[in-house]
This record gives sequence, structure tokens and C-alpha cells, in this order.
Amino acid sequence: MQRIYKERDRLLRRAARLCGLAGSAAALLAMLVPGGLTVSTLARSLPLLLLLVAGQYLLGRSGRMRWVALILVSGIAVILLVGWSGQRATGLNLVEQAIIGGIAAGALSCVALVLVVSAARLLVLFLAFGATVASVLAATRASSDATVPLLLTLSVWLAIALVAWWLAQSVPRVMARIAFIGRAHLAERHASELEAQRRQDARLLHDTVLATLTLLAHSGVGVSPAALRQQAGDDARLLRQLRLGGLPTPRRSGVYTLEPATESMLGSTLESVKQRFGRMGLDVDWHGSGQVLLPSDVLDSFLLALGECLENVRRHAGVARADVTITDDDTTVRAMVTDAGVGFDLSGVSAERLGFAESVVARLRDVGGNARLFSSPGSGTTVVLEVPK
Repeated sequence: MQRIYKERDRLLRRAARLCGLAGSAAALLAMLVPGGLTVSTLARSLPLLLLLVAGQYLLGRSGRMRWVALILVSGIAVILLVGWSGQRATGLNLVEQAIIGGIAAGALSCVALVLVVSAARLLVLFLAFGATVASVLAATRASSDATVPLLLTLSVWLAIALVAWWLAQSVPRVMARIAFIGRAHLAERHASELEAQRRQDARLLHDTVLATLTLLAHSGVGVSPAALRQQAGDDARLLRQLRLGGLPTPRRSGVYTLEPATESMLGSTLESVKQRFGRMGLDVDWHGSGQVLLPSDVLDSFLLALGECLENVRRHAGVARADVTITDDDTTVRAMVTDAGVGFDLSGVSAERLGFAESVVARLRDVGGNARLFSSPGSGTTVVLEVPK
């Protein structure tokens, strides 16, 4: 809060300096009008005007009361000097009235900007205003046109004092409002942090209670290996049913009625493989037999081998389309996966880089099947998969 008060005072001081220098400049221009003042009056007025300008400049830097006093003394002296030296039968001329009005209304009213920040300075403000008005009245008492400088002095002093008072009162109110908003933000943040801490404590309490209840339910022994193996077997059978297109029906939470998976239709599972690779950007064209019955273990190995072949096409062939032809006879089901990709030379590929082909062959041989690979550079690749019915 102290910093904003300092910034407010600096703003008022700079405004006072600019306002006072503007009034002094206007008075100087009026003094230099030919024929407006006598030479002796001009010679005595210029040093006083220089003192007035110096006081206004120093007031803009520090705002001390000594500079306020210098401005008032030098300005009132200029007003009285011009007014008394110009008193004649016809009264003051226009130049003299302009000088008195410029000094009283412009140059001296600037002190009101720095005299509204405290009660003690407000008292000085009223005294300065009274002294300025009295000097104008004293300087124009013998003139018939004294109304213009007096009204100008009263209106400018009143306007500047109101503006200065508004600035001095607005800044603390704005800072109080900002501080209120800051306190509200801190309160909201504290409430949010408290709510997050409560939720974390609730989760910790829940986990602790759940762990304690689990420990009590198992009498401190834990889950037996046999129960874990049984659960793993049930999960494996459930995953197989889901992969083969089955629809397990839940009886209750965690317990499913598994359909028998001794034989499955090859057509329904091939469609799922086609859709899966289609989502990955590989278009698969199917040809040949649409419906073939295979035992579940043979079907698993066949589909996994077929998926590995299509994945190899998607990654390495450099094309976005593959053809799969399914044929069968009385004893064997064959799948021929063909692509028109880059191909490769089988004789130029080392044994460690044929791990993919070896894994496919090993998987099929486990169920009595076989796999053969044909490829040449620039002519694509063909893989023939065979499994028994």
C-alpha cells in the first residue's frame, strides 16, 4: 500500500509541475507583448517569474512545502507588481489582465495538486487560495475589468482542486478493492487446496480400510496359488471366447457362462481380422472359401499366423493392399497371403532376420500345419499357410 501512495504522490507532483509551467509560459508570452508592460516593470517581473518557474520545477521533484511557499510568494509578488505598476485612470490594459490571470489561475493553482493528500496540507490549500484571491483583488481594485481575472482564478483553482482531490481519493479505494479481490482469491485457493487434501485423505483411508479388510478376510495368509491359477485359467478362456466372437453371458459380477469352443466358424473370425487391419490402413481382399469349420486350437494358431503375415505386409511391403485366398479340401485348409510389394531375396537374408517366418512355422507345426514363403525383389511376397481340419 505504501508504494501506491508514493506513485500517487509522484503523479500529482508531475501534474503540478506541468500545469504550473504552462501557466508561467502563458504569462511570459503576455509579458513579451510589445507595449503591454513598461520596461521597468518587465525588468522587475522577469526575475520573479524565473523564481516561480524554479519553484514549480522543484515542486515536481520533491513536493516539499518550501517549494509551495516559493511559488506562492514569487507568484503573488508578480501579480501585485504588475497590478500596482499598471494602475492608471483607464485601468489595467488587456496584457496586464492576461498576466495577472495567467499567474493567479495557471501558475499558482498548480499547488492545489499537492495539497490535497492530508488534512494539514488542506489547511495550507485554503490559505494559498485565499492569498491568491486577495492578491488579485488588490492588484485590480482600481480597474473596471477586475471581474475577468477574478472569475478565471476562482474557476481554475476550483477545477484543479476537485481533480486533485478525486485522484487522491480514488487511488486508495482502487487499492482497497484490489486487496479485497486478492483476499477472495486466496480464500478460494485455500478452500480448493483443503478440498483436494480431504479427497486425498479419503482415498488413503479407503485404501487402508480395504487392505485391512482383505487381510482379515484371508486371515493374514493371502490368496493361494491354486486359486490364482484357477482365476488365470478362467480369464484365458474368457479372452479366447471374446477373440473367437463368442458372447459370454454374465451370471453375476466376475462369473461368466462360457460357451463351448471346440469348433468355430472360420468365416466369422476372418471378418474380424479384415476389419482390424482395415482400421490400421491395410485393405485386405478375401477370396475362396467363406465358411470353414476348424477346432479351436487349430483356429487360434491359424488366425495368429495369418495376422502375423498381414502385419508383415503392412510394415515392410510398402503397399496398402493384400490378397488372402482361402481354399480347403478333405484334410487341409490353406491360406495364401499375397502382396505386390518390394519383396526380397530369400538367399540374401540372414537366419536371424527370418525370425518372423520361423515363428509362423513353429506356431503352425504345433497343430500339425506348415508354412511356405516365396519372394523376389520387386515382385512381392507370397506366404502359404496350411493347417489340418
